[in-house]
Amino acid sequence: MKLFLVLALCVQALLVAQISAQAPASAPAPGPAGPTNITAILSKGGQFTMFIRLLGSTQETDQIDQQLNNSDSGLTVFAPPDNSFSSLKSGLLNSLSDQQKVELVQFHILPDYMTLTQFQTVSNPLRTQAGNSNGGEYPLNVTSSGNQVNVTTGVVNTTVSGTIYTDGKLAVYQVDQVLLPLAFFRSPAPAPAPVSGKPKKAGDTSDDTDDTDNTATDSSDGVTQLSKFGLNKVVFLVALIYCMAL
Repeated sequence: MKLFLVLALCVQALLVAQISAQAPASAPAPGPAGPTNITAILSKGGQFTMFIRLLGSTQETDQIDQQLNNSDSGLTVFAPPDNSFSSLKSGLLNSLSDQQKVELVQFHILPDYMTLTQFQTVSNPLRTQAGNSNGGEYPLNVTSSGNQVNVTTGVVNTTVSGTIYTDGKLAVYQVDQVLLPLAFFRSPAPAPAPVSGKPKKAGDTSDDTDDTDNTATDSSDGVTQLSKFGLNKVVFLVALIYCMAL
């Protein structure tokens, strides 16, 4: 009886060992999510080659990724597709300076994460990464009516046509046109009108000296004339008395 129990226990142990060996290994726990990469997000969209190129040439790609991964502030990006760049006036992009290209890209970025529903209650104009929105240079107005979100810049009127990416910290929305800032098309302030005449320097009394000299000259001429008149009168009187004495 004891021998039977020992054999049964041995058989049971062998079966358990065999089952354990055949069981598949458990899957490893998923690692932490990788850093947010705006280029990868846009590349996955498949139609943002020109915007990706601008982000890279202006080094805004690194700025966006650094801000997203090293700070708690979110971002909202309006991404124009390639066909919107094709509809721009010929030579417009090439005519922009390097600084203007940076400002163009930054004009497509809001320094806060915003959902589509938040656009219903925002206070316009919105502040972008490009600069002052209240000075009339970079005004961006976003309004929402029903399911449609409209974007206006003072130069361009367009709409948000879809959501490319959103994770609670970064929102990327497709817009149908390139957002051109008003600052690129404002006429420069007119130059001040030239001042007529030669400005008089401080302490310059040449004009006053000339006036004084002229006055002195006029006075001396008057004295000379009076002297001559008096002398002639005296000679006349002497001649008259002499004639009467004869």
